[in-house]
Amino acid sequence: MSSDAFDLLRSATRARVALGRAGDGLPTARLLEFRAAHAAARDAVHSPLDVPALVAALADTGLEVLEVASAAPDRATYLQRPDLGRQLSSSASLPTGEYDLALVIADGLSPLAVSEHAAGTVAAVLERLPGWSIAPLVVATQARVALGDPIGQALGARIVVVLVGERPGLSSADSLGLYLTFGPRTGRADSERNCISNVRPPHGLGYAQAADTLVALLQASRELGASGVVLKDEGVALPAGAG
Repeated sequence: MSSDAFDLLRSATRARVALGRAGDGLPTARLLEFRAAHAAARDAVHSPLDVPALVAALADTGLEVLEVASAAPDRATYLQRPDLGRQLSSSASLPTGEYDLALVIADGLSPLAVSEHAAGTVAAVLERLPGWSIAPLVVATQARVALGDPIGQALGARIVVVLVGERPGLSSADSLGLYLTFGPRTGRADSERNCISNVRPPHGLGYAQAADTLVALLQASRELGASGVVLKDEGVALPAGAG
């Protein structure tokens, strides 16, 4: 295959395709790119979330921002004990109310994704939900997706959406996922959630597109009284002709 054909394939995706070869190995440039991407993924996992900076970035929402942690006392434990990342710390305290929606921002496996994309996504979602009662925003550290269940339950929210840093890939260290659960409570199954993945403009979903899809799912979930496998994405955010 000619180098021109390689360039055409590579221009169509950020995945590592058509890398070429030098003898029995990879070309030096591609090998160095791989090592740099691997290092970026490791950094994304281990770098702590800058909570004060995130709280400052969320100030324009006008909502109170609460901070909680999971039962995992540190990053090493969090990575080795996923179960602790799904449980609230015994010291966590949340006010109880009655809300349509709670938004939980969880560092997950990529605090980098949360730092880069959470505030922009939250702003885009909130501006599309006039008339909804929104609970105080919650920033959760050492947190897995399921930590949103006890948080939403404690806040008294009908629906919880967890914005979480996704497991980094070798071409996507900053990907944010959105997980929607109707009737959050401890013990919810993953099949009872809906997920919008790969929010990371300009290479993944943009904030507006992700928010359009999420709000459509939220409205449908509220009408249906459920989420998960019974709730379908009708593709309202896809532009005409896409697919």
